[in-house]
Amino acid sequence: MYERKTIPNLNCGLDLIGEVLYGKWKIRLLWFINEGHKRPSELQRKIPDASRRVLNIQLNELEEHELVVRKIYPVVPPKVEYSLTEFGESLIPIIGSLGQWGDSNKERLRALIIKKFPGYDDV
Repeated sequence: MYERKTIPNLNCGLDLIGEVLYGKWKIRLLWFINEGHKRPSELQRKIPDASRRVLNIQLNELEEHELVVRKIYPVVPPKVEYSLTEFGESLIPIIGSLGQWGDSNKERLRALIIKKFPGYDDV
C-alpha cells in the first residue's frame, strides 16, 4: 500500500477536508452509504468503475477518519456493513450542496472537462 513521504499541511480547514476526502470515490461512498447501500457488494454495484481493492482502501481510510463504521456479523460467509457515524452524517448536507452546484453547472463543467480529452464522445 502507498505510504506517504511528505507531511501534510494541516493549517486550514480546506487542507484538513482535502486530507480526509482526498480519493476519487470517497464522496460517492459517503453519499451511497447515507442512501442505504451498506454492503461492499452494493457499493461496488453503485460504483462499477472502481476496483474492489480501491473501494476497500478508501472505506478503510473513511473508517480511520471516523466518518464510517464497519460492522462485521459473525456468520458464514462473513457479512460486513458500513454506516455513517454522526461525524460522517455531518458531511451529507455539504456533499448534497456540491452535487447541486454540479447539476446547476453540468453543461459548462462537461464542456470544460471534455476539452481536455480530444476524441471523447459525449454519450
